[in-house]
Amino acid sequence: MTQGQLRNVSWDDIRVFLACVKAGSFRRAATALRVSSSTVVRRIDRLEHDLGISLFNRLPDGVVPTEEARSIVDHAERMEMAIYDVFRRVDAQDTATRGVVRVSVTEGIGTYWIMPRLVEFQRQFPFLIIDMRCAMESADVLRMEADIAVQFERPTAPDLIVTKLGRMHIYPFASRGYEKIYGLPKTVEEMKRHRLVDQAAPQLDNGAWARLLGLTDVEGIVSLRTNASSSLLYAIEKGAGIGALPTYAPALGAPIVPVDIGIHHAMDIWMTYHPSVKRSQRAMLVANWMKQIFNPDQFPWFRDAFIHPSDFVGTLPPESTINIGTGFAAVAPSADEDLEVPQKKRVKQR
Repeated sequence: MTQGQLRNVSWDDIRVFLACVKAGSFRRAATALRVSSSTVVRRIDRLEHDLGISLFNRLPDGVVPTEEARSIVDHAERMEMAIYDVFRRVDAQDTATRGVVRVSVTEGIGTYWIMPRLVEFQRQFPFLIIDMRCAMESADVLRMEADIAVQFERPTAPDLIVTKLGRMHIYPFASRGYEKIYGLPKTVEEMKRHRLVDQAAPQLDNGAWARLLGLTDVEGIVSLRTNASSSLLYAIEKGAGIGALPTYAPALGAPIVPVDIGIHHAMDIWMTYHPSVKRSQRAMLVANWMKQIFNPDQFPWFRDAFIHPSDFVGTLPPESTINIGTGFAAVAPSADEDLEVPQKKRVKQR
């Protein structure tokens, strides 16, 4: 390869190449990069031309790196990390409490636990913008997809700072309406004859229900399945079946009751960020605040030891309660609001 060919190689094309290696598909790489599939194909074709080698074997269900491509993956990744280090150093120059901090967090924790508390935090630092991504897919902080990530999977990269925030305990719950119609199971065997609302998403132990119930799978009892924590809560609240929720759900005001059949599940909550983030005052403000709102001494449902959810009802101050009682997606005036809803006039038929 000549020096002229090397000068023609684009960093963006290298980035697309690495995304394709990771995704195993041009289409999935395009989704991750938020570009079109045709753009990915065009970039790979150009990179192959500039390097003078074939990078992928095209298969019906995806792409597989060629031997030549595998030989340069490590070099491309080191190039990628070097570029990100440049970006981090530039970003860390501003240590003021102004600017954006990008936080990636699992959907349920982000929606029901962090966001209500984030409003008060933002009032203290009005020039600090929190760009919060609530999704079950974990962000890659090494590749600057977020400044701080809160997730269930413990990162394994040795270059990251990892802190355990607490443990989230999961328990079966149902609505009063479901209890009235179907009753509640009292044993694991009885649970097998009830309706199950299931959540299947990245970072979750998707085989937990089957394992706890002693089943090969739960397909015979699942009445509804979703990937979103908000949809799961709404379905349980509306009586679709029995589902697994954090033990703090009743303390937040959710109109549900625990289903005591002798099983529960737990997942550790991890916060991670790149060491360079420590040079950013605004990012460390957010990281230290995260530790406070997951403090197990203040919020006992995040302790390692399991505590029954009924013991938490009424333990939160009034301003911490979320009014979920009329439905997650429903809009209703608060009890202290004096609003008059106009009645529709009837039109007489002639």
